[in-house]
This record gives sequence, structure tokens and C-alpha cells, in this order.
Amino acid sequence: MTRSDRQNSYSRYKRQAESPNPPEDDLPKEINTENTKSDDAIEPLSKRMKMSNINMKTGGAYIPPARLRMMQAQIKDKGSEAYQRIAWEALKKSIVGMTNKINSSNVAEIVPELFKENLIRGRGILTRAIMQAQAASPTFTRVYAALVAIINTKFPEIGELMLKRLIIQYRRGFRRNDKTSCMSAARFLAHLLNQEVAHEVLILEIVTHLFANPTDDSVEIAIATLKECGKKLTELTPKGMRAITQRVRDVLHEGQVDVRVRYMIEVYFAIQKDGFKDFEVIPQELDLVEEDDKCTHLINLDDAVDNQEMLNIFKFDPEYEDNEEKYKAVVKEILGDESDEEGSDEESGSGDEEEEDEESKTTENQQIIDMTETNIVVLRRKIYLIIQSSLDFEECAHKLLKLELKPGQILEMCYMILDCCSQQRTYEKFFGLLAQRFCQMNKVYVDPFTVIFENSYKTIHRLETNKLRNVAKFFAHLLYTDAISWMVLASIKLNEEDTTSSSRIFIKILFQELCEYMGLTKLNERVKDITLQEAFEGLFPKDHPHNTRFAINFFTSIGLGGLTDELREHLKNLPKTPIIPTAPEDEAASSSSSSSSSSSSSSSSSTSSSSSESEESEREQRKKKLQKRKKK
Repeated sequence: MTRSDRQNSYSRYKRQAESPNPPEDDLPKEINTENTKSDDAIEPLSKRMKMSNINMKTGGAYIPPARLRMMQAQIKDKGSEAYQRIAWEALKKSIVGMTNKINSSNVAEIVPELFKENLIRGRGILTRAIMQAQAASPTFTRVYAALVAIINTKFPEIGELMLKRLIIQYRRGFRRNDKTSCMSAARFLAHLLNQEVAHEVLILEIVTHLFANPTDDSVEIAIATLKECGKKLTELTPKGMRAITQRVRDVLHEGQVDVRVRYMIEVYFAIQKDGFKDFEVIPQELDLVEEDDKCTHLINLDDAVDNQEMLNIFKFDPEYEDNEEKYKAVVKEILGDESDEEGSDEESGSGDEEEEDEESKTTENQQIIDMTETNIVVLRRKIYLIIQSSLDFEECAHKLLKLELKPGQILEMCYMILDCCSQQRTYEKFFGLLAQRFCQMNKVYVDPFTVIFENSYKTIHRLETNKLRNVAKFFAHLLYTDAISWMVLASIKLNEEDTTSSSRIFIKILFQELCEYMGLTKLNERVKDITLQEAFEGLFPKDHPHNTRFAINFFTSIGLGGLTDELREHLKNLPKTPIIPTAPEDEAASSSSSSSSSSSSSSSSSTSSSSSESEESEREQRKKKLQKRKKK
């Protein structure tokens, strides 16, 4: 075929395409008249080519956004399939474009724009775009997790769909030995736990699943996951975290993995010991969700979940316009009427700046006083979590020192240590060693524990027997190690009037524990120490014989009678009270007036004489017993 022939055929083809009714000569010879359409139903070829491109699964060749909007504007029927398909392509391009350009600095600006798109219709596109972007850029996993957390507050079904697809991706990658896919899904789920979109049970199941049959790849994925969310797991489930830590330690000791993986495990233990300080739960710039708005989804690893793949492709909606109006109403509730807000902001921009300057000046001089004690509650919670998550007292002391407590908060920390100790079923030496370390490290901590001892003894009757025992053993450890001064015992008065059954039990356990630590001989030497006589003055009273006997009987009954030798000698050497003779009866009868006036004095003398006679009889009985023992 020559060049002129090709041009003629091309021009004829062009005329046929532009003409609605082709010439009869160009029609086929044999036509089935039953299947032919009317001339009005025959569309131009160019229009049919455009529609065929739109109706293809992928939308055909690339269409620029401006051309796509122009094609969408040409279609007047918004309920038609062609219009919905073009709108679907525009929705997909918009969601993917905004997802790809999001970062930690612009996430707050992009989210409102993203909400303007119909995320309910395009939730399949959104989740797939986020997962693809996260797999391509793992360093931005925190940003994508924050984006999912924000969307989850308004549309929880999108957050749930994201979790289901990530679980399926993890399981599929694990079965196929696809380390990259498995690692990507596990890290994403870890950050969703930090944002409280995923439940901690899911992460514990994943880590347990990876350590069930440890290999180099599975251990590496598990360690990477624990690094990302270990701090959050420690806060939420300390017991679960301890079990995971023990399993990691077992894998390290068994030596079934490569040397490189062992080094990774050792690095993880170092990170855990430092409290995951380099792995924040949520960075400050990504902490965009209020605590009350968070919605956590509990989905187990073995649950039968549907990833809803049909949401990724176009589907004709017969109620398209109604659904679009409903979504616009929802978005208006979420974002508000931005047009009105922008107009008002432009008009009153200068006025707002002046008001802000005035408010800033006034707020600088104001001091907010928290009467709800929220800060104290948060502090006690932090201290409790640190104590529960520490393996030994040295690690716990190191973590507590990192809190950099203010002087007013030190007393709260000391109270918290004692409260945690008293809550245990049996006394744990961990708490005594922890308090000892603080007292010996800095004298600032000695005074709070001294104050706590005095307050605890005053309110000891409020404690149950088990708590009372733990508190007594706690302070016995501090006294034995000289962490606090023995002068705190000066607040104890051992007599029948100033003690209760609870306080006597406290003193009993305290001294029995001291005797167990020091031995009776050294404890007796400490009691007889001249410099500490003021401290033991109330425990070993010499002010009244009755109190002296009470103290002797008390220490003898608890098996520490050896501490009362000086009291016994003191009681023996007490001067005998003279017996006052009573007046004869006949003299008293003759002087009736004098007897009435001296009745009170005679009654007092009779009581004193009776008491002195009883004391004299007791001394004689003791002498007789001693003589019998000597004879034997």
C-alpha cells in the first residue's frame, strides 16, 4: 500500500468516526436485522472510546486531574455509573496523594483535608495506601500510626479494618517466610499499640508466636517489635512483660540463634534496663488524640478476620447522592463550618492578636493551684509502675532517681515505697534494700522516712495484721542498717495507758526482727548505749514501778527478757516506801470533830500503806524464791 492510499483510508476512517450514519457502501453485506439497534442508539466512535477507557478496571491510561475534572463536569447525571467511576478515580488519587506527603510536621494540617474526602467510601483505598506507604518508609511508621489513631476516633471501623489487614499481612508473611512483610506489619501494630488503637493482648500473642519456635528471623522481628512498644507494654502489663523478658533470656541462654541475633538480644536488655529512654511511646508532636477519644480494638491473632478486598475496587452505588450528603453532614460536625470561621478570623485578626497579648501578660502573673491532686496521683502511678517493672532494687533506685523529684515529692515517693511493701503478702527484702539505698545515698531521704515512722506508729491501729507485720519488718531493716536514726524510737511509750494491742504487736515484731538481724547480745549493747538512752527511755521506763513491771513482763513474754536486766536491777534497788501507822480506834472515837476533818488524809494514808505493804510482801516472796534456788 502506497503512502497516498494510506492517507485516503485514514481520511475515510476519520469521516466514518465523525459521521453518526456511515454510508451504505461501507456497511457489511450481511446484517442480522434482529440484533441491530436503531440509528439513534448508535454512538460516535470517539465517545465510545472515551467511555471504554473509563470503564476499564484501572481507569485506562493516565488522565491528568484537570482533564478528569473536565470529564466529570461534562456528565450531568451524578447518579450514572460513568460519573461515579470518575469520582472514584479522583477520590483514589486524592487519598493516595495526601497519604504520600504526610509527615510529623504537617499531619495536623493534612488530616482536616483528608476528612473532606469520603473516607467511608474510600476506606479500602485509605488503608491500602497507608500500608503501602509504611512498607516503603518504615521510619515514618510513627506518623502513619498517629494518622490512623486520629481517623479511628471519628471512624472506628477504619481503625478496625487497618488492624485486620495488618494481622492478615503478618500471618501471610510468616507463612511465606517473608521477613520484610512480617517485620513491617509487626512494627506497625506495635505503634498502633502505643496509640492505643490495638490492644496489648495482640502484641503479646505476636511476640509469643515468634518465640514459639525461635529462628534468627523470628527473634529479630520480635526484638524489633519489643523495642518499639516495650515501654507501653511495661506500663499496661508488667506481668506479661516479665514473662516475655524471661522467654527472651531463655532464648539467649539456649544458644539456638546466630551470634548476630544474640548481640541484638543483649542490646535489647540494655535498652530495657535504661527504661526504653530512646524509644518514646508517643513523640510530643504526634500526641494529637485526647485520652477520652481513644478507641481500642481487641482482635486476637488467631481470629478469623476478613480484609474486605472488595473495598479496594469500584462498586456502583444506586444511592450515591444521598450517601454523599450524609457524609458531608458528618464532616461538618467533625470539622465545623470552616468558611464562616475563616471569614471571622480575617475580620477579627488584629483584635485577636491584641487580646492574646493581654491574656499572655495576665497569665504570666497567675499561678495555677491543682486542688484535685492530679499531679500526685500521676506521680504515684509512675512510681508504682517503676517498682513493679524493676528486676532488682538497684535498677528501681536508678529509675526513680531519673524522675528528678522535687523536694515536696520525695515524701510521696517514700510513702509509696512503704505502701507497696505493706501490700505484699509477705515481707520482701526488696523494699527494705531500696529504702536503705536512698537513705545511705543522700541524707535528704532520711528525714522523710523518720517522719513516716512516727506517723505510721501513731496510726498503726488502722492496719491489718499482715500489713502491720510488713511495716514493722521494713523499719527493722532500716534500723539494723542504720539507714535511719534509732532516735525515732523515742516516740514509743511502752506502758499500759499509751499502747494498744496493735502497737504492742508492732513493737514485738520490730524487736524480734532486730534480734534476728543483730543477735541478742549486740541488741542489748545497743539498748545500753549511753548515747541512745533518750531513744529507749519510753521503751524501758523507770518513771514508775508499775510501768517498769509492764515493760519487763512484755519483753519477757516475747522471748527477749535479756533486754530487761537493768530494769530488774532498778526495780530491786527502789527505796522502800515507809509504812504509815494508823491511829487507835478509841482516840478516833473520842475526837469526833478531828476525825471528820482528817477523814480525807486517813483514807489517802491507808491507800498508800496498803500499796507499800503489797510491795513489801512481793519483795519477801522474791527473796524466798531466790533462797530456794540457791539451796537447790
